[in-house]
Amino acid sequence: MSQRDWANEAFLDRPNVARMWDYFLGGYHNFAVDREAAERAIELYPDMPLVAQTTRNFLRKTMRFLLDQGVDQFLDLGSGIPTVGNVHEVVQAVNPAARVVYVDVDPIVIAHSSAILGGTAHTLALQADVRHPEQIIEHPEVRRALDWTRPLGIVAVALFHFISDDGEVLHIVDVLRESLPPGSYVVITHATADSVSALLAEEGEHNYQRANLPLHFRSHDQVARFFEGLDLVPPGVVYLPLWRPDVDDNPVVAKQPERSANYGGVGLKR
Repeated sequence: MSQRDWANEAFLDRPNVARMWDYFLGGYHNFAVDREAAERAIELYPDMPLVAQTTRNFLRKTMRFLLDQGVDQFLDLGSGIPTVGNVHEVVQAVNPAARVVYVDVDPIVIAHSSAILGGTAHTLALQADVRHPEQIIEHPEVRRALDWTRPLGIVAVALFHFISDDGEVLHIVDVLRESLPPGSYVVITHATADSVSALLAEEGEHNYQRANLPLHFRSHDQVARFFEGLDLVPPGVVYLPLWRPDVDDNPVVAKQPERSANYGGVGLKR
């Protein structure tokens, strides 16, 4: 049985957050169990597809910003399934020689990703656990693909809200920050319940308990801590639509940025 066949047949009785996200984005790399969990999330928070689209637009804007700064190599942590405008599609449309390494702990996600990326130049998907950042940095495939003597872009979009312990997240960002060469950037988004009731936040977290990775909301101050030791690119840590608004922003969230339910920011390593 191929890796792809195994992934399609295994663990289909449990929602997968990467496949749920794919569903929110309008992709087709998801199964009935994922769609059911995603629809429950939409019942609780009808803006979920809008949240996913706004997050993807933030990713597009930040990747283009990094390209403008001369960054041409990217490490996407907790990458999920690379569909519907993911990192390699954005950066390689501008710079076909840009290199992208996707990292995810989930073997099912990596199986999907490898099938999708088959034949895509300068791009690979690697199974590894972000909770052990040292192992990712020193991984032979990562070292072959990315030059750690030149600036990199680290992407942690919709990742850290699936790690409950603040200390664990701070350890990850500390290790990454110290390992990066000057001129590198770290891009982070994180789900928040700052603009909703405590009851809705609790119900939202509860809905993800059946999924392979439970969800944990954090406040603005908690998210801002993850950029310590980096120079925040203006406008800092903000609701996603407020990060360098442009004509492609959805007009709904542009007027009500809190509906994005996520903070985001970009930090520079000096």
